[in-house]
Amino acid sequence: MELALRLLYGSGGLPRRNSRGKDMSARLLAAKRPGVGSAAAVLGALGALCLFAGKAAAADAPTTIDTGDTAWMLTSTALVLLMTLPGLALFYGGLVRTKNVLNVFMQCFIAAGAIGLLWIVVGYSLAFSGTGDFVGNLDKAFMNGITADSIWANTMTPPRGIPEYVFVMFQAMFAIITPALILGAVAERMKFSAFLAFISIWLLVVYCPLAYMVWGGGWIFKAGAIDFAGGLVVHMSSGTSALVAALMVGKRRGFGREPMPPHSLPLCLIGAGLLWVGWFGFNAGSALSASGLAALAFLNTSTATSAAVMTWVAIEWITRGKPTALGAATAAVAGLVAITPACGNVSPMGSIGVGVGVSVICYCAVTYLKPIGGYDDSLDAFGVHGVGGAWGALASGIFATTLGTGITTNGQQILVQLKGIGFTAIYAPAASFVILMALRLVFGSLRVSDEEEFEGLDLSAHSESAYAISGGATLSGHSAGGAEGAPSLAPAHH
Repeated sequence: MELALRLLYGSGGLPRRNSRGKDMSARLLAAKRPGVGSAAAVLGALGALCLFAGKAAAADAPTTIDTGDTAWMLTSTALVLLMTLPGLALFYGGLVRTKNVLNVFMQCFIAAGAIGLLWIVVGYSLAFSGTGDFVGNLDKAFMNGITADSIWANTMTPPRGIPEYVFVMFQAMFAIITPALILGAVAERMKFSAFLAFISIWLLVVYCPLAYMVWGGGWIFKAGAIDFAGGLVVHMSSGTSALVAALMVGKRRGFGREPMPPHSLPLCLIGAGLLWVGWFGFNAGSALSASGLAALAFLNTSTATSAAVMTWVAIEWITRGKPTALGAATAAVAGLVAITPACGNVSPMGSIGVGVGVSVICYCAVTYLKPIGGYDDSLDAFGVHGVGGAWGALASGIFATTLGTGITTNGQQILVQLKGIGFTAIYAPAASFVILMALRLVFGSLRVSDEEEFEGLDLSAHSESAYAISGGATLSGHSAGGAEGAPSLAPAHH
């Protein structure tokens, strides 16, 4: 048996200890000697031999699909879609005026349609194939070479796998929500056609290259940066691009002179709640496994968000005398944004620091920085996602307990994080500026006319109204449910 063990384990010798710390070689040799032990000991030794042989074979075996991991990833994928539809649509929709709520919902739906299609055709290949430093290639365009038997391995030891189709769809949900976040800066005034063109080009020019650089093997990945679920790729990229879009599209008609309160805070809070729920799939799903790593990300996601809510409420109580529902909803989203890049690399106590920090920083951004800058970031896409995403990326280095590849100290990690933050803060807005300039030449203007904006984008862009007073009339020139000939709330267009 000793010879068999040596053949199995090679020149490295016999296995030293099992999981309970007992010397296995002594047990096997004792079982081999006459008069020592019994038949039970011999059987135990043979069982141990089979166990070691099985472990060795498993280490050499190809990665196979793990059904538990696959089930969790299918669930996570659905949860991330829930973040956009209806989570983000409700959150943003509740913050705009009544005459523009359907336009916001439609922008979220069109993002799911256009980006969902582009991702399958070419986006996934640009983000997750190739060996360069900045962008992938077209090897997997049109799902080329991917079948139902294709496996995407996770980082478990030994690696476990999920169907690559599941990984494709999980990443598709990230690609859908990211450009949809930008609409928060240009709500109530950007042409629907220009918005559709912008997010389609932006996906290919900004999102896919950044996803490749951070997750697909590009230079940020090779540098050892931490971005567990998308602080740079999702939030900083969309938030900084949103600021450029807000500046180029211009302010809403009457901004700064007329009150523009949210038309439905209940819708906003429902949306924020759904985002909180969906974010468990967003962050814990990024572990690509039903594992302890997923559990850590799950716990950190909610803990940081709770800390952010309580901190924001405390700030409002101190500075304004009362906490607000809008502040609590904004804080929840900010907390979710900030913990996104850090959720798999910080401790639960570190996640509290992430949540407290993001509320202080984002509160200052939306309360003081925006008025000083004079820009009309309608729903604080930059103030929450751009600023909060940058803080989360930096906090990933400050509070990290698990460092990036090749990094030995938190100080080194912070420097690497700053490189990623700096690159994203330059690349995403610069590329967005170029895209919007080109679209301005094509469309003549990025925004609707004053008359259309005054009428509301629900009617001017879609000939529909979100709220019917009677008869369910919502379509221009048609009744959506009332008696024949019932008047429509929307004027006929000629």
